[in-house]
Amino acid sequence: MGNIYHQGLDKVPANSQPLTPINFLNRTADVHPEKIAIIHGKQKFTYQQYRENVRRLASGLISCGVKPGQTVSIMAANIPAFLDAHFGVPLTGAVLNAINIRLDATNIAFILDHAECDVLLTDTAFSGVVKQALAISKRNPLVIDIDDIEGPGGERLGSIEYQDLLNQGDENFTGSFIFDEWQSLALNYTSGTTGNPKGVVYSHRGAYLNALGHNFIWPTDHNTNYLWTLPMFHCNGWCFPWTIVAVGGTQICLRQVEVSAIVNAMIEHKVSHFCGAPIVLNMILNADESLLAQLPKNIKVMTAGAPPPAAVIKGIENIGIEITQSYGLTEVYGPCVVSEWKDEWNDRSADERAALKARQGVRYLTQEDVDVLDPDTMQPVCADGETMGEIMFRGNTTMKGYLKNAKATEEAFAGGWFHSGDLAVKHPDGYIEIRDRSKDIIISGGENISSVEVEGVLYQHPDILEAAVVAMKDEKWGETPCAFVGLKSGKNLTEQEVILHCREHLAGFKVPKTIIFSELPKTSTGKVQKFVLREKIKTLFES
Repeated sequence: MGNIYHQGLDKVPANSQPLTPINFLNRTADVHPEKIAIIHGKQKFTYQQYRENVRRLASGLISCGVKPGQTVSIMAANIPAFLDAHFGVPLTGAVLNAINIRLDATNIAFILDHAECDVLLTDTAFSGVVKQALAISKRNPLVIDIDDIEGPGGERLGSIEYQDLLNQGDENFTGSFIFDEWQSLALNYTSGTTGNPKGVVYSHRGAYLNALGHNFIWPTDHNTNYLWTLPMFHCNGWCFPWTIVAVGGTQICLRQVEVSAIVNAMIEHKVSHFCGAPIVLNMILNADESLLAQLPKNIKVMTAGAPPPAAVIKGIENIGIEITQSYGLTEVYGPCVVSEWKDEWNDRSADERAALKARQGVRYLTQEDVDVLDPDTMQPVCADGETMGEIMFRGNTTMKGYLKNAKATEEAFAGGWFHSGDLAVKHPDGYIEIRDRSKDIIISGGENISSVEVEGVLYQHPDILEAAVVAMKDEKWGETPCAFVGLKSGKNLTEQEVILHCREHLAGFKVPKTIIFSELPKTSTGKVQKFVLREKIKTLFES
C-alpha cells in the first residue's frame, strides 16, 4: 500500500521556495514603495530607494568578482550602508561578516584571515585600526571605503568608495543565488571561552525564523519608528534589520551611542521601539530631566546582555518606557528567550514586577526547545527556582556551527542540544533565570570579554606570576573585568601600571577596571577557584 501523504506530492518551485529574510524587502518595497525606510541625519530613503540601493550593491559586488559562498566583511557604525549590506551581500550568495568596531587590530586581522575575507566594506571613521589590521592580515581583500556623510571622515584605504560602487550597480538586479535555505547567510564572531574568537555561522532559514520570531513577542508594524542604539554588528543587530523591513517600519540610524543623541533622536523622530544593553538603559535614566520630560509616550525597549538589575528596570518604567527582558547568545541568532509578561502580574508591586521582568523567561515560538538541564545526566532540573543547571537550546534558530572548528561544534552540540554554558534555575512557572556563567565570560556594556584572553595579556608582564579575571558588577557597564594578580618574588607593581600594560595589548573595553594584588586560591590540582574570587569581590565591594 502506497503512502498517500507523499505519493506524487513532490517539492517543485510552485510549492517550495527557500526561506530567506532577504525576500522581506521585495514584499515591503512592492506594498509601501514611498514609505520612509531609513533616516540618517538629513538623509531619508524610501523603501523603493532602499531596494534599489541593495540591488546596486549586490550587482556592484558581483562586478567586482564576488561569488556565492565568499565572505564580505563590514566594519561600520550604524549607518544605511550597513543596512544595505544585510540584504545586498546575501543577494549575491555571499556571506556577510559584521565586525565589532570596538576590536583592536590584532583581533580584526584574525577575523579577516579566519573568515577568508574577500571584500571589506569599511567606514572611514575606523580607517586607523583597519589599516593596522590589514597590515597584519594574510588576506588581501578588495577594500571599499564608506565615506558616510554623517561621519567624521578618515583616510580612504581602498580603490573605490561605496557610493561610487552603488552608482555603477544595476537597480534592476534581482539575484538568483539562494538555492537552499541552509546556505550560510552570515558569519559572526564571539569571544567564546578562548582568546581567539569563534566564527558562528547563520543560515538563511535561521535568520528568517528569528527575524519573524521577534514580532510574536515584541510586536512592530508599519508605524514603528525603530532607533538603532544596538550595534548592527551584534548578531546582525539581533536580526532586527530584517524584522523591521518585514513589517515596513522606519529605521533611524545613529552613529554613536551617546545619551543626548539617543534622547534627542527619540524626541525628533517619535521613536516607538529600540533595543539595547542595560548600560544604554542606565544612560537614559541619567539623562537631563528636561530632555526626559519630552520623550514620546509608550516607547518600548528590548534589552539583553548582562541581566539588568531590577532597580534599572523599575527606573526605566517609571519614566514611561516599557521594557522587555530577553536572552540569547550569538550562537542562537541573538535573543530567542523572552520574559513574556502575564496580565495577572499587573497588580503586583513595582518591585515584584521588576523582579519578574528581570528573569530570562521562556522560548520564542520560533525556537523549538529551551530548557535548564543537568549537564551530566542531560535531564531537566527540578522547576523549584533553586536547582541549578545549564541553559540548553534545540531548534531552527540555533547556529549551523563554528567555522573551521569541528571540535568546538561537536562539544557545543553534545547530546543533541546546544550548550550555552550559562547556569540557571527554572521556576515553577517554567521561566528560567540565570544565576552564573560557567564559561567565565564577562559581559560589559553588551560586549563579551573572554577572561582567558585578558589573563593571557596579564601573564605577558614580566613581573606577574599569576592572574585570574572575573566579572565585577558595575553600575554603568553592567559588568567589568576585575583582575586578581600575584607578583613574582621581590617585584612591585601599582594598579595603574598593570592597567597601562593591558591597554597596550587589549581593546579598551577589555581592560580590567580593578586590580587586586593577591595570592590566588587553588584546588589540589592547581586550578584557580574563581568562585572564591567572586565571593571576595562581593565582600570587598558589593556588601
